[in-house]
Amino acid sequence: MTIRAASYALRVVRRKAGTAAIVYRRSLKPNGTERLTRVAAIGPLAWSAGATLLRAAVRDSGVARLEPGPFYPLDSASGVRVACYALVARGLRRAEALQHAAQHLKRADDIEAAWWLGLMTGPQGRRAVRALRILVEAVK
Repeated sequence: MTIRAASYALRVVRRKAGTAAIVYRRSLKPNGTERLTRVAAIGPLAWSAGATLLRAAVRDSGVARLEPGPFYPLDSASGVRVACYALVARGLRRAEALQHAAQHLKRADDIEAAWWLGLMTGPQGRRAVRALRILVEAVK
């Protein structure tokens, strides 16, 4: 899969604290052209805790190794899961909770994950993020 055909993309970056990533989603500009829009960043702690989810998502697109720099294409199913994980993981500091979230989202149904992503990026997004955090056992 090429980056032009992908609905979602993941870009690996290096930070002072370690390896991190940024999740992008394809969207339309007002003039009708497509572009990748930033969904959320995945910090170094969330990166290491959710490594299985992130590697599986990129592996589905045919990439063997994640290197900082290029955009990695994600198919729709994997991209939705990674985007949900990025939004759920934002601000969390417990590695165990992040691992629970990654494992639950890795097993989540494609349609269910897309529904949650729609809720989290909508006007009541903060409430939806909190609800999904509770469901995936990221918080108590």
